[in-house]
Parts: sequence; structure tokens; C-alpha cells
Amino acid sequence: MLTRERKAHILEVLRRDRRVVAKDISRALGLSEDTIRRDLRELAGEGLLQRVHGGALPASPAMADYAGRRAVSPEGKAAIAQAAARLVRPGQVVLLDGGTTAVQLARHLPPGLVATVVTHSPSVAVELVGHAGIEVELIGGRLFKHSVVAVGTTAAEAIARVRADVYFMGVTGVHPEVGLTTGDAEEAAIKRAMHRQAAETVVLASREKLGAASPFRVVGLAEVGTMVVEAGLADEVLRPYPEAGVTIVSA
Repeated sequence: MLTRERKAHILEVLRRDRRVVAKDISRALGLSEDTIRRDLRELAGEGLLQRVHGGALPASPAMADYAGRRAVSPEGKAAIAQAAARLVRPGQVVLLDGGTTAVQLARHLPPGLVATVVTHSPSVAVELVGHAGIEVELIGGRLFKHSVVAVGTTAAEAIARVRADVYFMGVTGVHPEVGLTTGDAEEAAIKRAMHRQAAETVVLASREKLGAASPFRVVGLAEVGTMVVEAGLADEVLRPYPEAGVTIVSA
């Protein structure tokens, strides 16, 4: 079997089953696991899947740069943002992540809301400039340009001084087994820091992120309380998340 045929078969199994087990593929094709693992490495290098122990999972399309992500599921993200904005209560201290959905959430906060938003995203902060009732605390640090957020020691130290009621987390992958993931180790660390400082964490998850994985784990599903998703998703797509103890809010 030619290399391109093997890779096409691997991608077809991944599309069908939402996961690839290297041992199963090697048995099905009568090839060594080393050969299949090499194919998986090359496909991962092309951004076509995310390698995990023993196989691979779908790679998240949300790994694109900030400008590219704005074109992914814009209607779904707006719906998720509106539903998430309704979860904010007057007087709360809200930690708001960076990313395109977080910007939409800031945009949809009720005009009369009085609250404090703490964010490491300049884009979110600018979105809230005209909101009279919201006090904005902008966390500084090194600008991670891919996501347009502050990261690093300065950001982590500032976050450690915050006690928030709720943290709205953005990620690039949400998988029942792997948990919540993103594409950069330092950004993942900042997300964990914000998660630790909040009484509750709400995950914003557009449909392309569900069942997908990225290289760096943030936290497991059992550590978050709520996930806001688009309406109309199939039961089999959503079923694993309530089973892990996550409350689903459908937008």
C-alpha cells in the first residue's frame, strides 16, 4: 500500500470514528505500528490530526490565527456569546478569556449591567470601553499575538490577586477523554491560573471544537461546571459531557 493510500485510510477512519488507534490500523492493513506512527507524525505535522498516546484525535480548526478564527462559525459564536452573557449577574467579578467568542460575549453584555470584568485580552477591554456600567481591569504581560492576549509571569502574578465569581474560558479543543486543550503551553498555563481564581468556570465551545484536541491540556472536564454550546447539535456529540458532570447550556 502506498503512503498516500495509508494516510487516506487513516483520515477516513478518523472522520468516521473521531479517533484512530495505531494498533488497530496496523492490524487492519497488515503493517507495523512503526509505519503507522510515522504516518501519524507526518499527518500531525500537516495539521490534519492531533497525536495522542496510542493514536490520534481530530485536530481543532480553531488553531488558526486570530484573523482566521474570526471566520470560523461566526453565527454559532455569536449565539454562544449571547447565551453566556445571560449567565452574568449584576455585581459579579468576571474573568473573561481572550479569543473571538470572548469578544462577542463582551459585545452582548446587557447595557444596564453593573459588574467588573477582568481580562488579559486587549480586544475584550476595547470592546467594553463604551459600556458605562462595567469596570474593566486589564491584565498586562507579554502579548501572545496568535490569540491577542497577555501571557507570562506578569500576567500570572496579576491573576493570582483576583477572586472572581465566574471565569468564561475559551479553548481550541474539548474532548471527553483528553479534556480542554489549547495550542500553546504558556497560554494553557494562564487559562489554568484564571480557572483557579474563579468560583465557577464556564467553557465557550463552538461546534468545531467538540471532539477535537490541541497539544496542551488546560484542565479536565470534571473540573468545569458549565459548557455553552450551539443549538441543534446531535445527541451523540453532546452525550459524553453531561456524563462527565458538565452542565450543558444550549444557545
